[in-house]
Amino acid sequence: MPTAALIIYPEALATSVTLPAEILHAAAQMSQTTRGRGVDAQIQLLGLEGNPSVTLDSGLSLNLDGDLSDLQRCDLVILPAIWRHPRRVLKHAKKWLPKIEELHALGSSICSVGTASALLAETGLLDGRPATTHWHDFDRFEKSYPQVDLKRRHLITQSERLYCVGSVNSIGDFMVHFVEQWYGERIARAVETQFSPEARQSFETAAFLQESSGAHHDALIREAQDHMQLHPADEHSVDSLAAMSGLSARSFGRRFRKATGETPIRYLLNLRIREARALLQHSDLPLADIAWRCGFNSSSRFSQAFRSATDLSPREFREAVRGKRFVATNAPNA
Repeated sequence: MPTAALIIYPEALATSVTLPAEILHAAAQMSQTTRGRGVDAQIQLLGLEGNPSVTLDSGLSLNLDGDLSDLQRCDLVILPAIWRHPRRVLKHAKKWLPKIEELHALGSSICSVGTASALLAETGLLDGRPATTHWHDFDRFEKSYPQVDLKRRHLITQSERLYCVGSVNSIGDFMVHFVEQWYGERIARAVETQFSPEARQSFETAAFLQESSGAHHDALIREAQDHMQLHPADEHSVDSLAAMSGLSARSFGRRFRKATGETPIRYLLNLRIREARALLQHSDLPLADIAWRCGFNSSSRFSQAFRSATDLSPREFREAVRGKRFVATNAPNA
């Protein structure tokens, strides 16, 4: 059962608390619906001073499940975004930040949202590692923490079990990634579709990944990945990819899985589905053309594979991602 703790301070933005909690809760519910006996999730809101509730600067009051000092371990700790300058939180954080270091040492993943990256930087855990923060805080952050490798062009950074996301929107992308790790791709895609798919990027697209599948050191496998990405519609097979790499099919398959965590065919299918999602969202191409461009030899096979990955047909996905766009209309006559 995945466990998550959100640390609540008065300056926290409520949306960076509620969005990750609701995404994880939705995944748990979908799991129980699709699997019968699903995998539940435990989500805790933890305060810093032993109080039963916290009133945020926005005026919203949140009931708490306990105090950070009592937490032994959990899978994920989230430091919510901070409204305006983080100095007020930083002023009082030194007494509880050692607990964050302790939890990380015990195996917890830590994710900061927006300017809360400053809290993670204060622990020293980000020294020599990539990080990002809210764009408005880039200059101050870089000046205050020169030992941290600030990535201004990335919305998400990952290094070991340390994650930084630059905005409230990006915490949604990260949580879909977290859901996929616990509940699998099918439920992750369903959750992603439920929570405004037109606003989402894949975690891999948005993130600077210090240990990503694309950052491995097997040059032959990297070349095969690049070839598939450039030519997703070609009739690739393990044999053809292995021959291109100068390896036997058995050696190629073993090395590919070791480098990426996926089989070559699964990697290719996921690549084609990602390409199809982009074309469905951003183009007006007929479904048959999209199927052909993405390497599916029939519309029915494309529809079957797409539904298996996302729980939606291609047509339903296109309607979902376009249904929330604003459409300019002529004002009615007075």
